[in-house]
Amino acid sequence: MSRELDINRIRNIGIVAHIDAGKTTITERILYYTGKTYKIGNVDEGNTEMDWMSQERARGITITAAATTCFWKDYRINIIDTPGHVDFTAEVERSLRVLDSAIGIFSAVEGVEPQSETVWRQADRYKVPKIAFINKMDRIGSDFYRTVDMIKNRLSDRIILLQLPIGKEETFKGVVDLVEEKAYIWDEESLGAKYNEIPVPDDMKEIVKEKREMLLETLSHFNDELLDKYLHDHNVDTNLLKKVIRQATNNNQAVPVICGSGFKNKGIQKLLDCIVDYLPSPLDVPPIEGIHPHSQKIISRKAEESASFAGLAFKLMSDPYVGKLTYLRIYSGILEKGSLVYNATKDKNERIQRLLLMHANKRQEVDQVTAGNIVAIVGLKHTTTGDTLADKKHPIILESMKFPEPVISVSIEPKTQKDQDKLILSLGKLAEEDPTFQVGFNEETSQTVISGMGELHLEILIDRLIKEFNVAANIGKPHVAYRETITKSSTAEGKYIKQTGGRGQYGHVLLKVEPHAQKGYEFENNIKGGVLPREYIPSIKKGIDESIRNGTLGGYPIIDVKVTVYDGSYHPEDSSDIAFQIAASQAFHEAINKAKPILLEPIMSIEVVVPENYMGEVISDMNTRRSKILGIEHGVGEMRLVKVEAPLSEMFGYATDLRSVTQGRATYSMEFTCYQQVPSGIMDKILGKVA
Repeated sequence: MSRELDINRIRNIGIVAHIDAGKTTITERILYYTGKTYKIGNVDEGNTEMDWMSQERARGITITAAATTCFWKDYRINIIDTPGHVDFTAEVERSLRVLDSAIGIFSAVEGVEPQSETVWRQADRYKVPKIAFINKMDRIGSDFYRTVDMIKNRLSDRIILLQLPIGKEETFKGVVDLVEEKAYIWDEESLGAKYNEIPVPDDMKEIVKEKREMLLETLSHFNDELLDKYLHDHNVDTNLLKKVIRQATNNNQAVPVICGSGFKNKGIQKLLDCIVDYLPSPLDVPPIEGIHPHSQKIISRKAEESASFAGLAFKLMSDPYVGKLTYLRIYSGILEKGSLVYNATKDKNERIQRLLLMHANKRQEVDQVTAGNIVAIVGLKHTTTGDTLADKKHPIILESMKFPEPVISVSIEPKTQKDQDKLILSLGKLAEEDPTFQVGFNEETSQTVISGMGELHLEILIDRLIKEFNVAANIGKPHVAYRETITKSSTAEGKYIKQTGGRGQYGHVLLKVEPHAQKGYEFENNIKGGVLPREYIPSIKKGIDESIRNGTLGGYPIIDVKVTVYDGSYHPEDSSDIAFQIAASQAFHEAINKAKPILLEPIMSIEVVVPENYMGEVISDMNTRRSKILGIEHGVGEMRLVKVEAPLSEMFGYATDLRSVTQGRATYSMEFTCYQQVPSGIMDKILGKVA
């Protein structure tokens, strides 16, 4: 691997934010100023390096998390630019799982937007240290201090200001660094490549003194040496200050806040300085923990090249030139081309055919990759998202990722018989890449059904199917992913007896079902006294596991139910695994029917940002969608934030309707929040009981 660096000089960062906050624009500037690219790509012109998919360039949004590597002051920065649209939140989830830190981008005009909160909470869940970059400081309506207050009130009360803006809106031209007490002005003629260091402007000296005092006071709580200097003479050494900021950031005690303008090429070099100065290297984060696949003991691996190899597969992608790519974060040891590794999750061996460093969709082949880095592997046969690859002599299984269940489905069928096999193969590849995309088969209608996180999610995948995989297909109308559950407890008996002249079949099970609200499905074995041999319990569970996929009302999966097997009988010669599976399935369906089953529908949390004079139209439209208005907040200027909960089934086509009633001036975000009972009248229509 070229340009080998000490692991201390590696930074693994993610760029996260709400859609249109400027993630890709800032990433493009980072690549330009670090010499990775020779020209600056722009989202509006559709020529960015990181948004390389045709679907991304056509819509001006990031859809897939793109990885790249660049160098700044002899530090290697591995970057993942993540999507901002809620339909692609799984891309953010798996990226944050393997990254050491994140840059949260906020628009100085809109401030903290709905998806900003979502991705910030995802980063909090993985305890990822963060820097907040307030972008679009040059835009009309931008307000640095208002955005800082929004971050403090909505996301983190641990923020520390490291920079102040010089100028506002169209007069924004640079920043004052509170750590170094210097000002930096960017040269527009060089596209921001050059900038000048100047003394702090006279009209800012008072506020700089005030904000630096606040910075020192906050940081003095984290370091005794700094506290001593702060109390005695206020003469704090810059190197000590940077050291304490780094410690506080890495320990998630503080979130540094800086600012700039990605589009106007201001502040990016100082952002890069903050990345190398304050964000952690792989050695600064705690050793990764996992379990031994055989003993189940908790073990850990340090981010050292001398340690046994361990890595987590976090993303799969179909590449038209090299085939299936598996993205791997290497936590310990060294991975070499041609080596044999162990998939500890699946108990399979894998051969490493080729190792690639990725720059969006471009590739650089290498012979080995060391701990702390991210690499793409060609040709793995058994490995899927969330699997652990390790040294077989020292196996470990790392914590995988959890992804939300799909909430929307459409039927899909090939246009010609020739497309049939191609369709199934292509859908399999897409499902392998995206854990939130599922493919199923409806036996009643004999249709293939695809499910995803939202209308845009499925629209993109269908577009890829047609353009990337050359599959001609007909698409049905969207369907909601309903679920079933029960409202009371019941018991039932299942008995499967069959005599065929030779050895017969005998399985006899008594079980109880009861509501298990918000706790999912649970199976409990309560057989006592040897009534049933222990070896038949897994067969009973398997019969229930398979039956729970199809409910008794409309054939939808059953959720939030506890099943207890408490009695039964067996025949010493005729009993078998299959007999107990069938008996358990019969008992389960009978018990569910007796337990007053109900239909559940996905409820979406919706936030609409709308000008005040269109509020009436938006609320009136929402009232026709069985919605619940949760609250209305003041936004920026005349904008208002309307928070709503509504059934997904009522929200199809909302983007078009919202544009119509607000003349295109409102925006919205929507994400799944929970399942709730469908009203009886609506349920009858769904189940076809009412014409």
